[in-house]
Amino acid sequence: MEMTAVELGVNALHIKLRATGGNKTKTPGPGAQSALRALARSGMKIGRIEDVTPIPTDSTRRKGGRRGRRL
Repeated sequence: MEMTAVELGVNALHIKLRATGGNKTKTPGPGAQSALRALARSGMKIGRIEDVTPIPTDSTRRKGGRRGRRL
């Protein structure tokens, strides 16, 4: 008895995108854009798109050492 969002009467969404953040990557992955596109293509109305990635105000040291990752 599972119902889709459209069957339940949901026809519009506000979307929050979130990357890993902190002292890791601050850009959402490749799946975020394709998921958003799939929602729009399925007939959902998209309201606001908001980036809620956590950004540190003062953080622990980033992995890789002083001179970064050397290949």
